[in-house]
Amino acid sequence: MSEIGQHGLVTSSQSLPPGARIPRHRHHLHQIVYPSSGAVSVTTPAGTWITPTNRAIWIPAGIWHEHRFHGHTHFHGVALDPHRYRRGPTTPAVLAINPLLRELIIACSQSDALDSEQHQRMLAVVHDQLQTTSIHEPLWIPTPTDIRLRRACALITDDLTNPLTLRQLGGRVGVSQRTLSRLFADELGMTYPRWRTQVRLQHALMLLAEDRGVTAVAQACGWATPSAFIDTYRRAFGHTPGARRL
Repeated sequence: MSEIGQHGLVTSSQSLPPGARIPRHRHHLHQIVYPSSGAVSVTTPAGTWITPTNRAIWIPAGIWHEHRFHGHTHFHGVALDPHRYRRGPTTPAVLAINPLLRELIIACSQSDALDSEQHQRMLAVVHDQLQTTSIHEPLWIPTPTDIRLRRACALITDDLTNPLTLRQLGGRVGVSQRTLSRLFADELGMTYPRWRTQVRLQHALMLLAEDRGVTAVAQACGWATPSAFIDTYRRAFGHTPGARRL
């Protein structure tokens, strides 16, 4: 695994190998993170977000975060001054990317004249486009704090092929099914089945970025059949795993 600098660059365009990472850091500017190929995950104290090539991640100014890249990734970062561009999510968010916004992000990330009027005009259009885009939750996995819930979550993430029920999972960590269900709801804001599906989808995006086949990804992520995986993926992202690009 390689590391890209100590703090990364707020505005940049880089080609990165699988497994590359940018260590924990923060910016005084808002940042849009977008992979035009591969996939990138962003981890904060609150959880982990991942984005394929038809999504971007919004990181508000001042948020500590780190990046990890999956597959051969072309990474684009765009900075927005929070004093000039005040509208935007107050927490990290995964955003839908339309063709116009995609090209604007790529152009801004490759600009050598960040203070030029042309660059600022492009940023203004990017900001306007962000006001109409939708936020997607299936790409976010919250970080648990309760030690029992952390152990339960680790049992699933360490082996997605093992379809443990909530009762079985509670037995492994020494709590009742009812208590564990309450922990998922209180700490993660979702049911155990929904959390497990989101974990599977995140892992699937990582494997797809590495050019794994749909059948292999379905098996590795614990779906009973490839068709079950394709159906879940389509309902989450609006398209099949084989149609990931814009």
